Amino acid sequence: MRGAIFDLDGTLFDSMWVWTRVDERFLERHRLPRDDDYLKSLGPMGFHRAAEYTKAYYQLPCTVEEIIDEWFLQAKDLYDHEVQLKDGAKEYLEKLRREGVRIGIATSNHRDLFVGTLERCGVADLFDAVATTSEVSRNKDFPDVYLLAAERLGTDPAETSVFEDIPQGLIGAKAGGFPTVGVEDDFSVKDRPEVMRLADRYIKSFRELL
Repeated sequence: MRGAIFDLDGTLFDSMWVWTRVDERFLERHRLPRDDDYLKSLGPMGFHRAAEYTKAYYQLPCTVEEIIDEWFLQAKDLYDHEVQLKDGAKEYLEKLRREGVRIGIATSNHRDLFVGTLERCGVADLFDAVATTSEVSRNKDFPDVYLLAAERLGTDPAETSVFEDIPQGLIGAKAGGFPTVGVEDDFSVKDRPEVMRLADRYIKSFRELL
C-alpha cells in the first residue's frame, strides 16, 4: 500500500449523529415528513447536490443557498467543539505516516466544517491531499472523488486503499480499481451486511490495524 484515502464522516470521524440531528431539525422546522429513503440518499452527496435534491424532493420555496446556509450553521458549532476521531484513528494515521504511506481524504463534507475538526484533533498535518465531491461532477457512487484524491497523492489506485463506511462509497471506490476497507459505524448498522460484502476487508475499529 503506497496510499490510503479516507472518508471522514462515519469513517475517521464519529460524526454521523451530527447529520441526523441537522436533518431532524431541518425537517421539523419546515414541517416536513421524515422519509428514510430521502435521508439515505443524502449520504454520498455533497452539500450543493444534497440541497438541490432536498429542494426538489420536498418542493421547497427556499433557495438552494438558503438550505445550505441553514445546514451549515447548525453543523458548524458541533464540528468545531464536539466531533471526535474514532477510536484508534489517530494512531493508525500516525502509523501510516511512519511507514511512508501517502494519506488523503475523499469526502462529501464541506471544508469549512471538517478542517477545524482535523486541527483540533491533531491530525491535520498527517494528510497529503484532500478531495471533495463538490470538486467532481458525480457522487460517491462513482469513482471520481477517489480518483481525484489519488491523483493529488500521486499514487496508483491499485496501490491505494480506500476506507469507507457506506455501500455507495465502496461501490464507487471499487469501480475506480481501489482496494477497499469497510469501517463499522453504528449509524450504518442497516447497511452493515452490504458493507461487509462489498469491502475487501472489514474492521470494527482502527485498533485492529495497529
